[in-house]
Amino acid sequence: MKNSIRIERAVKNITQAELAELINVSRQSVIAIESAKYIPSTVLAIKIANVFNKNVEDIFILEDND
Repeated sequence: MKNSIRIERAVKNITQAELAELINVSRQSVIAIESAKYIPSTVLAIKIANVFNKNVEDIFILEDND
């Protein structure tokens, strides 16, 4: 699963640490999600999407092999 978190953070001009604080996780969790090493829970995905005022599907994109 791909995601556009890094791009959305750049647009909103927030750091990984700031995003982590907004969604109540560690910065390491944000790093893992951004690099697609960790797929967030539904609740966490919704929290991330809400920070960027986007739909979950706009942030997280299924790939053919998912």
